[in-house]
Amino acid sequence: MKQSLLVKYVLPFFQWYALMIFLAIAIDYFLHRFQLVYVGRYLGFTGTLVIAVSFIYSLRKRKIIEAGSPKKLLLLHEYLAWLGSIMLLVHAGIHFNAVLPWLAILMLLIAVASGLVGKFLLKKANETLKEKRQALINSGLSTEVADKKLFFDSITVDLMKKWRAVHLPITLILGILALMHIITIVMFSK
Repeated sequence: MKQSLLVKYVLPFFQWYALMIFLAIAIDYFLHRFQLVYVGRYLGFTGTLVIAVSFIYSLRKRKIIEAGSPKKLLLLHEYLAWLGSIMLLVHAGIHFNAVLPWLAILMLLIAVASGLVGKFLLKKANETLKEKRQALINSGLSTEVADKKLFFDSITVDLMKKWRAVHLPITLILGILALMHIITIVMFSK
């Protein structure tokens, strides 16, 4: 029996997002519980570095570097960005004394959400298109006729691949806010 779309695609999105927030809260709790709050400061550096490393995928995709499998680098990007986000959420903690870091964290949460949406929705669209194409071919239609019948679906999938047009500006704003946060910390640290 086929799984419902809710179980197959929407639930994993919410599970990954909720797990990220839960882990950040749990780690922050234990750091406070064992008087290791200072570790959170260093998680800011580490999380930023981990997320920066995740952009190797973007460099490969834009052919700035030639090494590595794009598929493996995409998976690395997804997991490193998620892991780095957990570190940055722990770094941010539950403190309401500065607006700039909170804006950066808000953009981080939006960037992760847009990345997960893109991952799960695009995956679903590609799978559905392939299944429809295969069903048409199995029903006796030629490849060319099947492709003509799926023309609008193909265009839809191609448009969905443009979700990066939303994800990239969000990530850019996150980067700018994070850089501003780092600069202000350096300028005003004692």
